[in-house]
Formats: sequence, C-alpha cells, structure tokens
Amino acid sequence: MSEIEHFLPLLMQREEEGALAPLLSHGKVHFLWIKHSNLYLVATTLKNANASLVYSFLYKTVEVFSEYFKELEEESIRDNFVIVYELLDELMDFGFPQTTDSKILQEYITQQGNKLETGKSRVPPTVTNAVSWRSEGIKYKKNEVFIDVIESVNLLVNANGSVLLSDIVGTIKLKVFLSGMPELRLGLNDRVLFELTGRSKNKSVELEDVKFHQCVRLSRFDNDRTISFIPPDGDFELMSYRLSTQVKPLIWIESVIEKFSHSRVEIMVKENALASLFMSRALPAGRPRGSLRSSQWPTAWRYPCLFLAMPTPHASRPVWAVPSMCQRRMLLFGVLSLSRVEKEEVEGQPPIGVKFEIPYFTVSGIQVRYMKIIEKSGYQALPWVRYITQSGDYQLRTS
Repeated sequence: MSEIEHFLPLLMQREEEGALAPLLSHGKVHFLWIKHSNLYLVATTLKNANASLVYSFLYKTVEVFSEYFKELEEESIRDNFVIVYELLDELMDFGFPQTTDSKILQEYITQQGNKLETGKSRVPPTVTNAVSWRSEGIKYKKNEVFIDVIESVNLLVNANGSVLLSDIVGTIKLKVFLSGMPELRLGLNDRVLFELTGRSKNKSVELEDVKFHQCVRLSRFDNDRTISFIPPDGDFELMSYRLSTQVKPLIWIESVIEKFSHSRVEIMVKENALASLFMSRALPAGRPRGSLRSSQWPTAWRYPCLFLAMPTPHASRPVWAVPSMCQRRMLLFGVLSLSRVEKEEVEGQPPIGVKFEIPYFTVSGIQVRYMKIIEKSGYQALPWVRYITQSGDYQLRTS
C-alpha cells in the first residue's frame, strides 16, 4: 500500500473527529493538501519543508491546469491525463518547482502533443533565459499598456451605524501589448517614497502587505521604492496590496420589514449611494415559498430597477438590481405574498448584502503618477489607466 493511499481515509477520520487541518501526518510522511471543486491536490514530504512554498505551488498547479482545461475537475483530468503527466514533469523536477508560467508552458506543451515531430527540441529558449516569463521577438503594430487599479471594500456596519470591520484590498492589473523586451517603470503616490524624496505626504498612500509578480525587481524596490520590471505579454496581475484603514460607508441602507396577517410581507429599503448596485435582503429561514406581487419606485428618477425574488423551501431572498443610479437617494418598495405559514417563530434580522461598482474612483486615493516605457528601438507607447472601486464583503446589519 503506497503512502498516498493513506491520505483519504486519514482525511475522513479527521473530518469525523472535527480535527481537520491543512496538514496531515501518517508516520513520517506529511500530507499538505488543498481542495478545488471535487478534487484534492496533495503534496507529500518526509522533511520539514517550507509549507508556504508547497501551498503556493499547489495553487499555481491549479492555475496552470485551469488555463489548459478551462474547468478543473475529475472529468477533465481523466480526459487529459497525458497532458497532465507532461505538465507535472515540467512543473517540478526532483521535488523542486521549475517552470510554472502557463503562457510559457503552452509554447511547447500543446493539446495536440501527438502531432509534434520527434527529434526536435521542444523546450523554447525562454525557459533558460533570465526573463523566463516573456518570449523574444514579440511585435505589435500599436504598442499600448492598459492599467487597471481595482480596489475591493470589505465593510461590516452594525445597526447603530458604527463600523465594526473595514479594510481595502487592491490589485493593479496590466494588459500589455508591447514589442520587443521593454522595461517598464511604474510610479505610485507611495508614502514611503514621498518620505525618501522629501515630498509632502498629504496625497500619499501607505501600502501594506504588498505582493508583486515575479517580474518585478525586488532589490530595486527595497532600495528606492521604484517598481521596475520587464512585463509578460498579455494579461497579468502586477501587484496586490491591503490597507487596514477606517472606511466611511460608501453606501448607506436602511430597511423596514412589516408582516401582515402571517401571509404578506412588505419590504421598504432606503439607500443613499451613487453607483451601480445589486442589493439583497435575506428573509429569515423557515419561510415558505412566495411570489412577488408588485414593485414600486418613483418614476421621476427614470432609470430601470428590477425587484427579483428567489424563494426556496427554506428561505426567500428578495433582490434589487439597479444598473445605474442618477440620484444620491432612492426608495425601494415591494410586497411579498406568502403561500402559507406553518408556524410563527422568533426571527432574527439577517444583514443586508450589497454589491456595487464605482468607476473612476479609488477609496484609498492611490494614483498612478507615471508609467515609463523604455525599449532599445525607441518606439512610442501609450499607457491607459482605469480606476475601479467595487464591493468585497460589504454587509450592513439591521436592528
């Protein structure tokens, strides 16, 4: 019996005992595992290995397989087992991670692997270059860089209006269409950089938990906070960051729910916002199936508003979807008719969940000050910047 065959019984045993952990041990063998859909990806080690490295490799393996098979599940593994063996052979050698960039792997491991001619080297020179994430000889008629600064706001507000939890998680994503081997330098309103150069800190942002793509020269960033890199071709995430700052609620919501004769529920929601909005108000569990009778809103505001009901045998969740809002204040009103009520019970007040997106705006105030593109041929390239603020886990409790 091989060691990996001990994993699943051990996992089920720990799950029954309520002692499930991301690392399981059987004798001298340690299992580090993650779950994706209906699959378990497991790494085994006999040594005191770097757990962060192992989990990073497992998640990177999921990312590579998803790039090849679109949906990573048991059926896709069975249908493409030859490609899976080839990928694993390139991803790791003798227990050490090797090439994990899916774009580079796709250059010489294709879905038509049986059509490759034997005797020819299948390994592109990119793998052995110092810049393994970008191929040489790339050419575009129009050289452009698109920069997306996306911030997600996580917020929890209690019924009294006090903010219990708030933070901002940001990412900077690039879409690169540049010829040759360009070097890019990105400048942000980083507070540490402003302090080093003696500038005013009024419009600067203090970034925390910064994580970069492998193309960024970390030594240079540590020295003078310059983000310098040779980018991969196409889409990639350059960096991510977090700010644990007090965030003022961007969208404020008040709700009133009234029950009449145990068969009808009226819901009124007041909201104060300026964004595209998708809002849901959960009804207490145990409600029977219901149907939406009507939806009303002031006709003077002249923009569409949808009131959707998604009832289940155990819960009903009315949802308002507002594609765009022209006013800062809005009143939504709906009546939910219940088919029957089995029994009256004491009910809590579930929070209101909000999903929104605000273009041309960042909560933290982060700004792209410049993007310099340097290439030996000296061509001119156009950088485009877009700012987006969206909801993360955004919830408002009600009394």
